[in-house]
Amino acid sequence: MDPRTSKYRALGMNYQEIIKYFNNNKINYLDYVPNYLVPLHGDKFKEKKTINLRNYQKEALAKWKINNRRGCIVLPTGTGKTVIALEAIRETNTSTLIVVPTLNLVEQWYEEVSNILEEPDQLGKLGGGNEKIGTITITTYDSAYLKSSYLGNKFEFLIFDEVHHLGSDKYSLIGEQFISPLRMGLTATIEREDGKHMNIYKLVGNVIYDRDFHELSKDNHLAKFRLRKMKINMLPEESHRYNKSMNEYKQLLRDSKIYYPIKLEKLIMLSGKNPNLRKALLLRNEALDIALNSQAKVAELENILKQNLLKKIIIFTVHTKLAYIISDRFLIPVITHRTKNDERNQILNSFKKGQYKIIVTTKVLDEGTDVPDANMGIILSGTGSKREFIQRLGRILRPKSEIENVADLIEIISADTSEIYTSTRRNKGVNSINHKNNLQK
Repeated sequence: MDPRTSKYRALGMNYQEIIKYFNNNKINYLDYVPNYLVPLHGDKFKEKKTINLRNYQKEALAKWKINNRRGCIVLPTGTGKTVIALEAIRETNTSTLIVVPTLNLVEQWYEEVSNILEEPDQLGKLGGGNEKIGTITITTYDSAYLKSSYLGNKFEFLIFDEVHHLGSDKYSLIGEQFISPLRMGLTATIEREDGKHMNIYKLVGNVIYDRDFHELSKDNHLAKFRLRKMKINMLPEESHRYNKSMNEYKQLLRDSKIYYPIKLEKLIMLSGKNPNLRKALLLRNEALDIALNSQAKVAELENILKQNLLKKIIIFTVHTKLAYIISDRFLIPVITHRTKNDERNQILNSFKKGQYKIIVTTKVLDEGTDVPDANMGIILSGTGSKREFIQRLGRILRPKSEIENVADLIEIISADTSEIYTSTRRNKGVNSINHKNNLQK
């Protein structure tokens, strides 16, 4: 009972269960809730072309249908999760809202849906200045969150791309507000480090199909890969500053009776009320910044680039500053959060055509952008997130045309620093075709 209205209220996600309860108990009721959008010209969408699914895509779609058309599909980057969803849209033939994390993905999905439907007036876009609502609408998580109370009864089918975003406290509201009975989640890695992926199972359904890149590479749907880690000694001056910061950091922890190592989340929480721990946090970040951005890494990168002149390479960094340093030093196109959409698209198109052989980027390309295939990835710096690592790996795993269907992923790590632990944490359980990850000096 809502005391503000003296009426009973429920979340939109519970609508189907409420109706089922009424029907099972033969309770009479008036239902003014659903207001689903319908195709503009008759009961069926007019199709432009059919969709051909690979075997594993057919299996995923079949599992989803068996599970009352609810659930999450977990497949690596580059395996055609979008194609599965497009076929689901075609088969369900009903009002559909596609929720994505970025405006770039809004445009990509809009183009993909346009390729299979004859009537563009059926399509809508919300976000980035777009306000058109169509029978099939693509929107960002932010726009869906802001408009969920208005849109919640208009779409029978919800598709969440990069569904791991839905687990957050903010975006969970989207799944709660909609009455949509049909729900599909798509992602390469559903687990969240904060454990809130459990919210996703309540809002969309459990994982009903999950295959990793090792399984798909056996059938040549993805390339196999070699993972090589290279330990690089920092410059003497860098090592001195790193060790000084780390020693001071650890001493402040000891003074506060805290044992090293401590989880970053806990340190951040404790630092709010303890000036010494606040200083310790700054020293930790300073040391990590030195290790991740060592100039010795840049020198090693130069050697690798000279040895692989014919390969298409993506260089990944954490920090924007290092990305621009590399861009300036090697005259390599760079894509960061500062890069305008038109420039980003031009760089990616040139990379796809082979006009650019190398690009450098930050976390901005980890998801939400269709990145052309590459032969090699070089991780100069990264976090301990397994999702980030899997996303970066996925950028080089599309099947190759070469005789040897193998991609190379190289991690350049500062020796004798906490970055070694970070690297181990992010790719724990991820084995290359060599079945070992030798650290090389």
